[in-house]
Amino acid sequence: MLLWLSEYLAKYFHVFHVFQYLTLRAILGTLTSLIVALLVGPTMIRRLSQHHVGQFIRNDGPQSHLSKAGTPTMGGALVLVAITLSTLLWSDLSNRYVWLVLVVTLGFGAIGWWDDYLKLFLKNSKGLSARRKYFFQSVLALGAACYLYFTAHLPVETQLVFPFFKHMLLPMGPFFIVFTYFVIVGTSNAVNLTDGLDGLAILPAVMVAGALAIFAYATGNSHFASYLAIPYVPGVGEVVVFCGSLVGAGLGFLWFNTYPAQVFMGDVGALSLGAALGILAVIVRQELVLLLMGGVFVLETVSVILQVASFKLTGKRIFRMAPIHHHFELKGWPEPRVIVRFWIITFVLVLCGLATLKLR
Repeated sequence: MLLWLSEYLAKYFHVFHVFQYLTLRAILGTLTSLIVALLVGPTMIRRLSQHHVGQFIRNDGPQSHLSKAGTPTMGGALVLVAITLSTLLWSDLSNRYVWLVLVVTLGFGAIGWWDDYLKLFLKNSKGLSARRKYFFQSVLALGAACYLYFTAHLPVETQLVFPFFKHMLLPMGPFFIVFTYFVIVGTSNAVNLTDGLDGLAILPAVMVAGALAIFAYATGNSHFASYLAIPYVPGVGEVVVFCGSLVGAGLGFLWFNTYPAQVFMGDVGALSLGAALGILAVIVRQELVLLLMGGVFVLETVSVILQVASFKLTGKRIFRMAPIHHHFELKGWPEPRVIVRFWIITFVLVLCGLATLKLR
């Protein structure tokens, strides 16, 4: 929106040409979403408290969580508002990738909002049934996957790119649709599983989004892509603004979500942020690198799968409680220790992911 305005004003005032630079717009997008989150946050938290939109705490979980009962949730809506406003202000709105990422993010956010609304407003403890939730997630993910597949202009847009190898590209053909579906839905639910402690999910999501911004910038720039021996996909660079907006909004939310949290994300935030990371990784052709950088999300998901499988097959549990962050809590780790150590692990994994840009 502001890009179009700057293009018009640049005809009369040369200084407005500076807003054509993608890096500047990404920085401004980050700052805009951060400021929006910080300004809107207190009002949203107050409104949620007034409507008694409080978190329900399970009695069979860590006893330290019982004091969190009643803490306002659905705060993920704050992140979505900040991301959407900032992206619309600073992105090139003629870019199809920008709209695709926004639609997927807001679509999964709507599913999460519906689930939270049933639980918190209508006091339906089950919320949206798993079958209906996965149905709507599948519709959105398959829609995005089909759109990318049928509008692809270059072979690399539907090929699987292997990190650490310069010319190792696997043509997926129609399987690209299935693969993309699992990346989006899997990442969305993995982030949702991780969102169980104050700030545990949001900062890893911010770090991964920041790294994907670097990948997007390089992938959308023919010179950098050629130098780094990574796929070049025209137009992808514009999602850097969205990534920056996610980083700013996430940091703004963390201001209120850090231990002890004043507000929780809820499904509206966790499902949407996970889906955003998934579709971004697909667009920049770095799905396998996402698997590496999002290792904490993978670990949380695998711990749940192993716990359920072990209990059904043997009647015994592998962990004291799943997802695994609760296991460490029940072992006696204070909540902040679990959170910060998971942050550190994510930071290391993100650096490893970024290293794949050069180690080929």
